Amino acid sequence: MQILNIAAYKFVTLEPLPALKTGIAQALATREIKGTVLLAEEGINLFLAADSPAIHDFLAWLRLDLRFHDLKVKESWSAAQPFGKLLVKIKPEIIRMNHPAIRPSAGRAPAVDARTLKRWLDCGQDDEGRPVAMLETRNTYEIDAGTFRQAIDWRLEKFTEFPQAVQGHRDELAGKTIVSFCTGGIRCEKAAIYLQEAGIQNVYQLDGGILKYFEDCGQPHFDGECFVFDDRRAVDAALKPRVNPGALSDS
Repeated sequence: MQILNIAAYKFVTLEPLPALKTGIAQALATREIKGTVLLAEEGINLFLAADSPAIHDFLAWLRLDLRFHDLKVKESWSAAQPFGKLLVKIKPEIIRMNHPAIRPSAGRAPAVDARTLKRWLDCGQDDEGRPVAMLETRNTYEIDAGTFRQAIDWRLEKFTEFPQAVQGHRDELAGKTIVSFCTGGIRCEKAAIYLQEAGIQNVYQLDGGILKYFEDCGQPHFDGECFVFDDRRAVDAALKPRVNPGALSDS
């Protein structure tokens, strides 16, 4: 396992975007790092892979920009490069929801860390005695690879369907502590804010998403694997890839 894979995002106001895109693209290319970086006025979202020194050198460079000094990164390893190329793109949103009023950079919804969530799920309730409902914000094909046991799954085909799904299922959220979750935290962060603004009470986001839960807690309460958007296809609770990139079949 020689290739370090990182996933990170941060909601923070960014401008001017073209200059930032050029700088990041050059910094990644000179270090021979591949993957995807999405930039928008609302923040940054990245999935990258290379040898460990190159990744850490890039992160040190990126964090010199005070907007990214506290960027939190999830790490996993693979035997080969899971990305075929480098893409640095400017988008309207770093995760599309089509609700411009939802701006996490202006303030996050409450978050629950992985170990606290595991304790709640072990007990079957939160610290106030309310039942805990895990709420999927991912797409169907991601969920089919694995999810939290008894999670609410509205069979979303894309994240932009989430607000309408909330309005159609409000009753099943009442009286519970709702924990929205996704792969690395970006979708559930927007989702939790939307839930709060829709008047849903006792809402949390899973800080760091499934990847952070795997890192801190492993398998308990999760069935299957976590889908990832690269040639590894999915990672298990030990953050090991389902497929060695470049292999012809699942391992």
